[in-house]
Amino acid sequence: MQDPIMSKMTLLGHPIHPMLIHFPVAALMGLMATDCAYLLSDDYFWARASLWLAGVGALGGWVSGSVGLIDLIAVPRIRRLITAWCHATLAVMLLSLASLNWLFRIDSADALIWPWGIYLSVLTGLLITVTSNLGGKLVYERAVGVDIELATTDTGKQ
Repeated sequence: MQDPIMSKMTLLGHPIHPMLIHFPVAALMGLMATDCAYLLSDDYFWARASLWLAGVGALGGWVSGSVGLIDLIAVPRIRRLITAWCHATLAVMLLSLASLNWLFRIDSADALIWPWGIYLSVLTGLLITVTSNLGGKLVYERAVGVDIELATTDTGKQ
């Protein structure tokens, strides 16, 4: 088994980046659904929901990404992983798209949903899928942020 690579950004011994990333991912994936709901119903409620999901996804993603970036910079063993750099690069790309998508909606929540909003939402969703896969590889294949002793104690293995 590979030696774990411990995170510098922790709360009570648990890495913070994985704690924070779920909310922006859920918001940005939900954004695709609310955009489609608006296009199908023409109900302004869905455009307003999309505006909020885009904002939560973009801002939450930047907060989570900043924590991840600190680990990338501060932990030499993470810096040496090509997968970590690919994960970080794709994360910056998708957060840039998510931020642009949110900025398109600020003045008028429904003005640019078709075609740009839905296009950016779907592209962001696709990038989330690839970026999340790379993040999973960092955890499950490289043991980034995994406390092996705690994991084996919790499962009863020794």
